[in-house]
Amino acid sequence: MTQSSLYPGVSLIGVPTDIGAGARGASMGPQALRVAGLAEALLQRGVDVEDIGDLSGPRTPWLAPVEGFRHLAETAEWNRSTHDAVYGELKRGRLPIMMGGDHSLGIGSVSAAARHCRDTGKELLVLWLDAHADFNTHLLTPTGNIHGMPVACLCGHGPEVLTSIGGHVPAIRHDQIHQVGIRSVDDGEREFIHEAGIEVYDMRYIDEMGMRATMERVLAGVDDSVHLHVSFDVDFLDPSLAPGVGTTVPGGPTYREAQLCMEMIADTGRLCSLDIVELNPALDLRNQTADMAVDLVESLFGKSILVRRPAG
Repeated sequence: MTQSSLYPGVSLIGVPTDIGAGARGASMGPQALRVAGLAEALLQRGVDVEDIGDLSGPRTPWLAPVEGFRHLAETAEWNRSTHDAVYGELKRGRLPIMMGGDHSLGIGSVSAAARHCRDTGKELLVLWLDAHADFNTHLLTPTGNIHGMPVACLCGHGPEVLTSIGGHVPAIRHDQIHQVGIRSVDDGEREFIHEAGIEVYDMRYIDEMGMRATMERVLAGVDDSVHLHVSFDVDFLDPSLAPGVGTTVPGGPTYREAQLCMEMIADTGRLCSLDIVELNPALDLRNQTADMAVDLVESLFGKSILVRRPAG
């Protein structure tokens, strides 16, 4: 049995909006991933792929924050659509890949995975691969941009229009999310993360322990009772590898560290849903960041240097 044959059919869901971001361009992310050959790469891995096209929603008005939120109503509408699309594909028995768009859309995708887990009795584990902790609230945020708030909203800290997507508040428990690669945290956010007890494996931890030991700890206990959702913000990567993002932060994982992270996730055989977000082609160099994202997604689906025996 090949690694790829462990996966159900994959559904690509484009969500072309930068509604929660502070810069234009992430709305072009889904098309950049298509141009980079995401579907073709997965097909070559033996995966059944269906591109269901792009969702539609309100245009980004680019207004100033209101009571600590920019574009709250519009962000909620995009996330409801994202939730419905991701949840629908999970009910079909397929593995949804949500192609963003900015990371505020993680509210919709993760809440859909959480709802599916409540339906099926699975235990949800979310791996948040990101340079940023995304645990701001309207009282803590320096910008009002909701792409800095999705983890807080998923854990029940936010407006009801966002926290209730998926029908359960909170959508996830604090212990159901592990963050990897973090290296940019706002001052008030830092204390809030500490109080909440979120598992954060920042770049200092990775520097000291190595990516292998980090991922062994992150993935400890993952078995066939677990629904593994990976929310992959491409600014997780060092900007030298992935310049096409709106919020670059130096000092991210190297190419081999990122590959090892993805390969170890693949080794579990438990990947059930995936986000690829914050890809901004307007800031990229010849689609370099999209190409890198596709390469890493191939590793998530079992590409490796040598043939390796999958877990389970």
